[in-house]
Amino acid sequence: MNYMKKLLFTLTAFFVLTMPVRSQRIVSDSLEIAGNMRHFHMFMPETMPDNAPLVLIMHGYGSNAPVKSWMDKAALRHGFALCIPQALKDSTGRRGWNVGYPMQQNMTVDDVYAMERLARYVQKKYHLSRRNTFLTGMSCGGEFCYLLTLRHQRTFRAVASLAGLTLTSMLEQEEKKARPLPFFEIHGTEDRTSEWTGDPTNQGGWGAYLSVPDAVARVVSKNGCSQTPILTDTIPGASYEKNHRIIVRQYFTDAKTHNDVWLYKVVGAGHEWFLDDIDIGEEVWRFFSQYVK
Repeated sequence: MNYMKKLLFTLTAFFVLTMPVRSQRIVSDSLEIAGNMRHFHMFMPETMPDNAPLVLIMHGYGSNAPVKSWMDKAALRHGFALCIPQALKDSTGRRGWNVGYPMQQNMTVDDVYAMERLARYVQKKYHLSRRNTFLTGMSCGGEFCYLLTLRHQRTFRAVASLAGLTLTSMLEQEEKKARPLPFFEIHGTEDRTSEWTGDPTNQGGWGAYLSVPDAVARVVSKNGCSQTPILTDTIPGASYEKNHRIIVRQYFTDAKTHNDVWLYKVVGAGHEWFLDDIDIGEEVWRFFSQYVK
């Protein structure tokens, strides 16, 4: 079942993400927000300057906040901090960001508000940039990225979703004051958990959701970008000889406001981080770095 696939994937996949120990500092911290204790990890290069950029990483449904992530190498290479928060549990006892899944109907927590509060706390305590704060996430964390495009917030300058969805229930929460937000989606065409073609009748159990092209087109329109991508190209992944996948990249731009939208379609990929296809952390930072001030 799609539900069990997504749960098992997010429970186990982080254990295979390993990297050599380099010059870094890892801190576990917590903050009470709206009556809930929020736990998180900080990953900071030792040579990171004051006022460095900050990236929040949102984990998938049913998992815990990992200590290591797919953004670690990029953070070390470019000198920015990572904050990896842990979601609260829903009625099933599983952790997930409150994005509107059917099993989250009784959740009243506002995770958008919570993550804004957490980001401001982290910025101040760890001497990080208030202006250059970004957010990325995979699966349920990717859904959270789409939710941010519908909410009025001033904390995150850009977001990047991996295998994320726009649930139709999210559209009912769109706020009139929601501002355009630069957006990056990376998605596999053979994702059987978060279907590229959408799930309008909720066959997978996550709630009805839009196809990836339709979801991205909504953000393109909201951001005032050209409906025709300025560039469409295809590249082989880093392990092309291994998996024979092609990545189709599309860039939708807005010359006036620069609230760009990127879409990477990974042909043949499933529900994953695409680590065998591309340096995903580097690509996400390449997108974010355009908005560093």
